[in-house]
Amino acid sequence: MLFIIQFVNIHLLISQERVGLVLSGGGASGLAHIGVLKALEENGIPIDYITGTSAGALTGVMYAAGYSPTEIEAFVLSDEFQQMTSGELDASKRFLFREPDQHAGTVDFSFSKDSLLRRSIPLNLVSPALLDFKMMQIMGTVGASRNNDFNNLFVPFRCVASDFQNKKSVIFSKGNLNEAVRASMTYPLYVNPIRINGTLFFDGGLYNNFPADVMYNEFHPDFIIGSNVSGNAAAPDEQDFIGVLQTMLVSYSNFDLPCADGLIIQPKSDVGTFDFKDAKSAIQSGYLATIDIIDSLKLKINKRISIEELTERRKVFRNSVLPLNISSVEQGDQKSKGVKFAKKTIIGNNSKRVLSLDTFEKRYFRLYSTPQIDFIYPTLSLKNDSTYNLKLFVRKARDFQLDIGGHLSSRAVNTGYVGLTYKMVGSVASSFRAESYFGKFYGSVKTDVNIELPSIYPLSASAYFVMNRWDYFRSFATFFEDVQPSFLIQNEMYAGVQFKHPIGNNSKSTFNFRYFELDDEYYQNTNFTNKDTADLTSFFGSSISWEFTQNSLNRKQFANSGHYFQFQVRLVEGRENTAPGSTSTFEETFRKYHSWFNVTSEIQSYIYSDKIFHLGIHGKGQLTSQSLFANYTASLLTLPAFSIIPDQETYFLPEFRSHQHVGGGLNLVFSIRKNIDYRIDAYYYQPFLQLQKNDDGSIQYIKPFKGETFLASTSLIFHSLLGPIRATLNYFPTQKYQFAFQLSYGYVLFNQRAIR
Repeated sequence: MLFIIQFVNIHLLISQERVGLVLSGGGASGLAHIGVLKALEENGIPIDYITGTSAGALTGVMYAAGYSPTEIEAFVLSDEFQQMTSGELDASKRFLFREPDQHAGTVDFSFSKDSLLRRSIPLNLVSPALLDFKMMQIMGTVGASRNNDFNNLFVPFRCVASDFQNKKSVIFSKGNLNEAVRASMTYPLYVNPIRINGTLFFDGGLYNNFPADVMYNEFHPDFIIGSNVSGNAAAPDEQDFIGVLQTMLVSYSNFDLPCADGLIIQPKSDVGTFDFKDAKSAIQSGYLATIDIIDSLKLKINKRISIEELTERRKVFRNSVLPLNISSVEQGDQKSKGVKFAKKTIIGNNSKRVLSLDTFEKRYFRLYSTPQIDFIYPTLSLKNDSTYNLKLFVRKARDFQLDIGGHLSSRAVNTGYVGLTYKMVGSVASSFRAESYFGKFYGSVKTDVNIELPSIYPLSASAYFVMNRWDYFRSFATFFEDVQPSFLIQNEMYAGVQFKHPIGNNSKSTFNFRYFELDDEYYQNTNFTNKDTADLTSFFGSSISWEFTQNSLNRKQFANSGHYFQFQVRLVEGRENTAPGSTSTFEETFRKYHSWFNVTSEIQSYIYSDKIFHLGIHGKGQLTSQSLFANYTASLLTLPAFSIIPDQETYFLPEFRSHQHVGGGLNLVFSIRKNIDYRIDAYYYQPFLQLQKNDDGSIQYIKPFKGETFLASTSLIFHSLLGPIRATLNYFPTQKYQFAFQLSYGYVLFNQRAIR
């Protein structure tokens, strides 16, 4: 009888045994905790409580929210997780409608009216847009469904964050679950900090990188398992800026357990703080380190739980979490600007409509793409009707954005670029932008005023004014050679209005109306001297156009994945005045009225893409009913050009101008490293109808489908954080110098031409 009583008492003690798991911070190396969880579950070791810091908080909360180690591992090995940690967005989450017009800027600086420096230095290297959304999706619904009490999770949970102002560690046991974990993992200068109830929080590892004391004081477990991948930093070298900064910010952490009943697992991994691409290696290190001491753990912990039982309990818990359906949106901070704009973008004018996860996700990232909005943070609360209320903290972007860039080349086509934008948001979003290109080859000034009306189907209207100037000289010359006198100067001035609306996330429709004045100065032969006078052709008129654009290319130039399609129709009307110069074949001023349609289409698609090799197809075609101008050169200058290689824009190539033409070819890109591409672009060009200048200066059309030719380009490109650096060899077979080599930095981009 005594034996039976002792057996029952021992059984009760074992069944009441509670095990706590403490997970340290450590950045990407903290993903080793997933391997620890995996090994513990495989061996039936129970986990009754979890505390974590930073990366440990992220791993711990997913487990506490009912996800298995296998599910957590699959998540961190996914492409989406890599995008989260790098701040990138998949093409499906981009919103082309709100992307700015492409320009040659390579770096940008934002600043406010009241401070040029104090508020202009960014506190994050990566965008937290996807990170914050996924945390709300994964953790926000779980926390809200469990009354925001961390004791009600699948496993009771605590995390710590750092109150930087008061220099203390704060324990989170209730509140918005995604908010608490986001605060805990806000590594300084990597992702921006957030405020919770007015307090600014940074990474929990600054003051407590191993919250074993939190486990002991909050849960009083019978046994503590620690998983530690971190340690106190050694004294830094005085020339090591990061090391000195870390020492200034991070306090000493105690990596010992506060009681004798415990054991620490220390995975050995060479994974760096931000090397999230090495997640698999980190997970494996945690798994192996746990297996090495699993027998010791089994001797100390008598309680066991099967994977089958855990799976069933997870199923019940996950089924109790209500799906994400949003029925209302409210302001998260009374000081937040742009909330009215945000609410109309998310919920529209129908305040009674319930948004599913897919619909909300699409609208959320559309809102995040608004240039006037810098940061959004979402939290959820559960309503009585089993739907969620979305609370949005919206931070307005800084008032001004300065873009600087251009194109520096070993050829004499160097161009600088500067642009300044003033941004405002309230009930509507608006902006004023002024920009300029400057250089001998190209100069331009553009101003633009834009207003966007918020809606789930937004519309923007803009008014603009542009002046362009192209100065074509013997542009095959290099930077070190004297260029010959200009043989062609084109001046453009135009103003107009534009209306734009989205068609899906990656497509937009644009209606454009403009007045223009074109002035071309040119010589009729190549034997001109400084004493000769140029012909002058002026063309005054108006145009109206409609354009459809779809774009998911991964770069604004020299892309290696994604798709692009553009279709445009344009009606042009105007009056020509051509005044002859000393090389002209006639003496009287020529005047003529012109009216024509122009249809243009371009497609580029990377039909195969992996880490090493990318294969794309690229084609372009144009049709115009344009009538002839006074002479060959004047007619040629207004004809559409087949410009498919970026550097073609810096040459005047008559062989690629015609009334109707098509051309296309292949893009072969080899990614030597992540940011280094070697590319080969080869094209075939076929004009349908092409002009020819006779010996007497008259014009005639050559036989249809004559004048075909090839062109090609090969480049080695380094896509730096400050823009592309490349070595390029272009091939134009009909030119005197068929091969043109150049070294260059920056983008070969210009303001839009008036009608050409």
